[in-house]
Amino acid sequence: MSDLLKEIQKRKTFGIISHPDAGKTTLTEKLLLFGGAIQEAGAVKSNKIKKGATSDFMEIERQRGISVATSVLAFEYRDHKINILDTPGHKDFAEDTYRTLTAVDSVIVVIDVAKGVEEQTEKLVKVCRMRNIPMLVFINKLDREGKDAFDLLDEVEQKLGLTVCPLSLPIGMGSDFQGIYNIWENNIQLFLEEKKQKVGDSIRFDDINDASIDEVIGEKAAGTLREELDLIQSVYPEFSREDYMKGDLQPVFFGSALNNFGVRELLDAFIDIAPMPQPKESDTRLVKPEENNFTGFVFKIHANMDPKHRDRLAFVKIVSGTFKRNENYLLVREGKKMKFSSPNAFFADKKEVVEESFPGDIVGLHDTGSFRIGDTLTGGEKLSFKGIPSFSPEHFRYINNNDPLKAKQLAKGIDQLMDEGVAQLFTLEMNGRKIIGTVGALQYEVIQYRLEHEYGAKCTYEPLSMHKACWVEADEKSEEFKEFARLKQRFLARDKYNQLVFLADSSFTIHMTQEKFPNVKLHFISEFQDHQ
Repeated sequence: MSDLLKEIQKRKTFGIISHPDAGKTTLTEKLLLFGGAIQEAGAVKSNKIKKGATSDFMEIERQRGISVATSVLAFEYRDHKINILDTPGHKDFAEDTYRTLTAVDSVIVVIDVAKGVEEQTEKLVKVCRMRNIPMLVFINKLDREGKDAFDLLDEVEQKLGLTVCPLSLPIGMGSDFQGIYNIWENNIQLFLEEKKQKVGDSIRFDDINDASIDEVIGEKAAGTLREELDLIQSVYPEFSREDYMKGDLQPVFFGSALNNFGVRELLDAFIDIAPMPQPKESDTRLVKPEENNFTGFVFKIHANMDPKHRDRLAFVKIVSGTFKRNENYLLVREGKKMKFSSPNAFFADKKEVVEESFPGDIVGLHDTGSFRIGDTLTGGEKLSFKGIPSFSPEHFRYINNNDPLKAKQLAKGIDQLMDEGVAQLFTLEMNGRKIIGTVGALQYEVIQYRLEHEYGAKCTYEPLSMHKACWVEADEKSEEFKEFARLKQRFLARDKYNQLVFLADSSFTIHMTQEKFPNVKLHFISEFQDHQ
């Protein structure tokens, strides 16, 4: 077996998704704890612990207790190399999360036991189902009072349209929570309240009718557990890895990430069943991981990972072959060769230079402004990976410079933040005024905060009531287009790539424009690749 194949089989790359506050970041921390990557996990909520969560490294995330940017973490566990992409749950950052989902091979969906399936979870699961990404479900926070386990399983099936298969079962809940019966490994893990950050012992029972179970958890709880296990066997399908890989069956685990409970079971089962790096469709052919030639694509750009150095990092997911330091690779869009002397592997905000990386890995490449989201890098072959969208913004504001002496810093800051895909910049044709369009309103605060703290530039916003930004596709020499441009000149702008954009103030305007100018096409989503 070739070395490349061995490396591919060792790798698992997955994303964690959920509604805000369901406990994604906490779960990420605990997974790292089992990987021996961090000795003590920082609670995201409690301000008493000064550590803060390892994966929330931007200052604004620590202040708010939410994750704003997707972070990439890697650790080793049971001879496997695991790459986690922790995504923001907040809906205003959904675009970052959608893009991240193009770079994962499987997903863990985290659900809060008390709140059940929430709106943002529904949206994200829909994206995973469109792409048939294998999903595992982790029902979190069992140490709090919540919904009945079976009601939750029903809710997951109905609201998310999933076919579930429980691989563990809680014994009690909230104040009566005693532990978890692990169906996958056939054992009970007891929850010892006083050892909150340490894991309790697991007791193995080969037979669920073993009388010693009654002694350990009490007769009543043992009786309930047996009934529930019978019910599971009669109601839910047996686990089939094939169905899980196709995205047709979703295993469910219960636990409490904050108390480290049920996390090891999740991780062990994940290693056994989750897919290794998968082939990916490009515009010319299907690219398989075991091919010798390197290919990869940029799914995220992050400016100022280290505020002391104005560095930008492009996050590249490796699809096939081996990526080596100091080798020449082709940036397909520009047709130019580039080499990277210090490609980084990640541990949240800590980075280390790597000599070589394999399919499934995420490498960070220092970028001086050549990369855009969606770019493809190859060993020389001209192909592009598809499907990284840029959505039409729903919020628009004029951005004004608050300090005339800092115009240069402001321009540079906006330029770099837009490259990250945080928001989109439109410049009005008529007077050159700059408009920032975002998918979510919270982005404006993040932009203002980062401009001031990372670039030393202050900005203010002015409201602007716009409905949608539409990318214009038309023959600019035609009379029809000239008439359109004359009538709509106040609403025409250019995006960052000099593409013409029509800013419509209502859906009625869009409708009327399309009727009046049938040859002027308006698009709401630009695939980044179209900005050629």
